Amino acid sequence: MIQFIKNLFGAGVKVNYRELYESGATIIDVRSKGEFQGGHIKGSVNIPLDILPEKLSKINKSKPVITCCASGMRSSSARKILLANGFTEVHNGGGWQSLLVKMRE
Repeated sequence: MIQFIKNLFGAGVKVNYRELYESGATIIDVRSKGEFQGGHIKGSVNIPLDILPEKLSKINKSKPVITCCASGMRSSSARKILLANGFTEVHNGGGWQSLLVKMRE
């Protein structure tokens, strides 16, 4: 059951977020525009979850993608949307502030 929950949220495998970012991964922040303007990871792209399906063509499928939001719930949904649409390397980074910490480790 615990592994199921970890897989659901993309937490089943330890990910080196700094390495992914430094190798060119795209960070997609799926919070609202207002939330994003209140603070975000430098270089991240803001595509709110509710319009993500309409913007898939703007995302490079050949690069790894890291999704983030406020807490990890919306980024988990975004990960599922991307995987269902042919993206092969998608990681749920969780909340943007905790992702920022993970990228500094």
